[in-house]
Amino acid sequence: MVTLAAIFPPSQPPERLGAVAAAAESAGLEQLWVWEDCFAESGIATAAAILAATSRVTVGIGLLPVPLRNVALTAMEIATLSRLFPGRLTAGVGHGVLDWMGQVGARAESPMTLLREYTAALYALLHGETVTTHGRYVHLDDVTLAWPPAEVPPLLVGGIRPRTVSLAGELGDGVIIPGGISPAEVRTSVGHLNGQRSAGRDPADVVVFISAPADGPAAAIAATVIEYAAAGATHVAVNAAEDDADVERFAGFLAREVGPLVR
Repeated sequence: MVTLAAIFPPSQPPERLGAVAAAAESAGLEQLWVWEDCFAESGIATAAAILAATSRVTVGIGLLPVPLRNVALTAMEIATLSRLFPGRLTAGVGHGVLDWMGQVGARAESPMTLLREYTAALYALLHGETVTTHGRYVHLDDVTLAWPPAEVPPLLVGGIRPRTVSLAGELGDGVIIPGGISPAEVRTSVGHLNGQRSAGRDPADVVVFISAPADGPAAAIAATVIEYAAAGATHVAVNAAEDDADVERFAGFLAREVGPLVR
């Protein structure tokens, strides 16, 4: 069964987080997604605020841009949240918007090399391993987390193109597919993803972001969610299409009106 989620986008002011989280929790929504945009809101900080304000809702960070963050710091932050709120976090990493990375002097010449090195190191650190690696971009010397998560959260990779999706299947626990991608393209991506899964590993998560009008209709949104689920999505996170949408009301609408049509 597909998990239905709402998105709290970084275009929304952070002071609205508490009300949106409370609305999602009271309405019975399973999941909220946030992400890290330059120069808006921190993915870690927004996830922490939602987790602290709720007791049941799970939170996905989709995604943290790897050129912007040292991998050890990202591992420390994810591990801290996972120990404080076990079983309620999913973390995603990705290339980030390359122009923004250029603005802060962090643009990599080879984004794929950076993402591969970073994902491998982050996965190992979160699983309690001691990591020494000297790649093109990621350099760690005998690094071990003092407080690795007792329950390791899923680590997903954001991507669309075959190389990135294949990397997500090889090194991560799944993929985050951004908005504007058709169900047919999702089905193709799922093929690349699963083609890289080693025998015995858990099935990969496939998170798809979509946009929908904040005023529905519920049946149309549910039909779209079901279509993506049929293409292989395990989670569908819905963003209100309007920039000025009332995300608090929208989260409740998804839970109460769209959710029953999806189950």
